[in-house]
Amino acid sequence: MTESQGGVNGYDPVRGFLFALAGASLLSTNFVTAKYALAGFNPATFALLWTAAASVYSLAIIVFTGSLKQLALPAHSARPLVFIGLATGVGMLLGWTALSKLDPSFTAFLGRFRPVLIIILSFLILGERLLLKELPPIAVMIVGCVVSAIGRWEIVGIGLILAISAAFMAAVQQVIAKIAVSRNEPSIMVFYRVVIAFLVIAIWNLISGQMDFSASLSHWLVLLLGAFLGPCASFHLMYRSYRHWDLSRSSLVVIAQPLLVLPLAYIFLGQLPVERELLGGVVIMAGAVWLGIIHLTAGKKAELPVVVQKGEVQPSVEAES
Repeated sequence: MTESQGGVNGYDPVRGFLFALAGASLLSTNFVTAKYALAGFNPATFALLWTAAASVYSLAIIVFTGSLKQLALPAHSARPLVFIGLATGVGMLLGWTALSKLDPSFTAFLGRFRPVLIIILSFLILGERLLLKELPPIAVMIVGCVVSAIGRWEIVGIGLILAISAAFMAAVQQVIAKIAVSRNEPSIMVFYRVVIAFLVIAIWNLISGQMDFSASLSHWLVLLLGAFLGPCASFHLMYRSYRHWDLSRSSLVVIAQPLLVLPLAYIFLGQLPVERELLGGVVIMAGAVWLGIIHLTAGKKAELPVVVQKGEVQPSVEAES
């Protein structure tokens, strides 16, 4: 579905791109602020405080914009938000644990698998076509992961698996959010996303007994700043992008995120990936850019799908949209 068909404010690629770019820029700060704060908190406690602060910020935005009455949602509108929140909670626990084990820039490179996972989910769940020429760039990205892990699996292996699992949960969120944003105000979606995630993470903390709030003031302050920039402000902008632009296009803007994370991580943390991680990250990035080019040009001509809904291989007679 395109925004011209289902969006609230209509299809507007320029506005969609600007919202996506602004959202991606703020989201890039996650890797730096979270990496710093994780030096003072364990991942489970960090995720709990991160979502708690984001919930307060989101509620404040709703009150400030006079949207409080919109918090009462009918069941058909609330249901997808519950799933978004569940995916967010699980994804944060996985993602912050990965970030605590890996370099922030390398973690950002691994996050480029999100568009790939969105394509796969769209194929499996929504019945969209999987194009034959999408497979080579996906293979290149997998090679990048292998390059990063060869001879270093005991160092990066667990973090790599956790980061890609977190990217999968993020892809689940985006697919559901694209459907839900036509029926819900973005500020309401962000609020329920982080509140439900907070509940999921709180339950995990109670079960695992990992809550530990003994951190320095600087770690608390950076966590509170990051919780506004990342899960709150960035998703307000990204969800607005979905109203004006196709999900695949908005998602591809985020491909450039490592280019923002690299200088931020060096300036504020003094960290850069080791040579093997950087090489693998560049290969992953190359595959992601290649995939992005395919999607940006896919609407201009017909493609040969690998599989169609009935399970038969046959030429496509319609342009991919």
